[in-house]
Amino acid sequence: MNDSPATVLSRIQQRSLGIGIVVSAICAWGAYVHWTRFLQAYLVAFFFWLNISLGCFAILMLQHMIKGRWGLVIRRSLEAGASTLPLMVLFFIPLLAGHARLYPPPPTTGFKAVYLNWPFFLGRAVFYFAVWVLMAWLLNKWSDDQDRTGDPVFQARLTRLSGPGLIIFGLTITFAAVDWVMSLETGFFSTIYGMIFMVAAALAAMAFITVMAMILARYKPLSEVATAERFHNYGNLLLVFVLLWAYLSFSQFLIIWAGNLQDEIPWYVSRAYGGWGVIALFLVLFHFAIPFVLLLNRPITKSSRALAGVAIALFIMGWVDLYWIIEPAFRPQGPQLSWMDIATPFGLGGLWMAVFLQKLRKRPLLPLHDPRFEEVLEYD
Repeated sequence: MNDSPATVLSRIQQRSLGIGIVVSAICAWGAYVHWTRFLQAYLVAFFFWLNISLGCFAILMLQHMIKGRWGLVIRRSLEAGASTLPLMVLFFIPLLAGHARLYPPPPTTGFKAVYLNWPFFLGRAVFYFAVWVLMAWLLNKWSDDQDRTGDPVFQARLTRLSGPGLIIFGLTITFAAVDWVMSLETGFFSTIYGMIFMVAAALAAMAFITVMAMILARYKPLSEVATAERFHNYGNLLLVFVLLWAYLSFSQFLIIWAGNLQDEIPWYVSRAYGGWGVIALFLVLFHFAIPFVLLLNRPITKSSRALAGVAIALFIMGWVDLYWIIEPAFRPQGPQLSWMDIATPFGLGGLWMAVFLQKLRKRPLLPLHDPRFEEVLEYD
């Protein structure tokens, strides 16, 4: 406990970077040997870490918009997570290079022929990332300006940006999910699809941030403000996102199945039988039912270690959920787990964590000049 937060974060960063470089090199060899199989595993890993970045981005704007005191303790972690979006631009390059291997050719006629053609696909991707990176940069810049000057004008700017920003986030992540995942199976369509990805991103990010809060709460200055009640707030947020994910996922299934929508039902048929059906049941239990029961238990949500354990499980289940959504497009007959499916999340994750921790180390762990900070110190 004699270590400072900077020392702990530096140690974790060095280890993460080492893991990321070594595993990424192994994955590069896998890409050389089996390019298509690598791309399929890489798409799941890419979307998993993109969800963390975008989820941090969304929760940060939510905190600014509603001016919640709960968010001040984790704000630096949220800002660091949003700051990794330029890295996700680099991570997206292999998917562009392998576009023709991953995605079926677009139809020759109709709206999908226009919408899914390569130049329009590329243009939309550039637009999504440009919007995300610009807005995340503004949120971080104005937060830095507020820390440096203490001028309340910057808090007003953050609030004004966050309201429209959440709407823009919802629209862009919806179209990105359609472009990069739904278009793997061009016969499938769902109006709830984008909302599921929005909530999944928020849930995965909140789980990650909760674990980071547990680690940092052992050291000053967060040990003075990261109270049991604060972790209870994070547990409540996790519960809300778990319920939203379950509600939207079941609603999509119910509408398609009960409506007997012939074009959409095959999407569920391939994911409901055999090995994919086992994974679906696994998701119902460990991404909803068991976390739901645990997060209703106040002693668990008020214990940082117990809550972090639930958060870690939800974090892992975020990858399982994406694997169940994406992989059947390539292997409808059943899951065939490859070493690349396991390695690529660790390769990208090691590099992502190194950048995240570098951003986190650059600034004070608490926004001391935020006008609401005194309320946080007084709040039990």
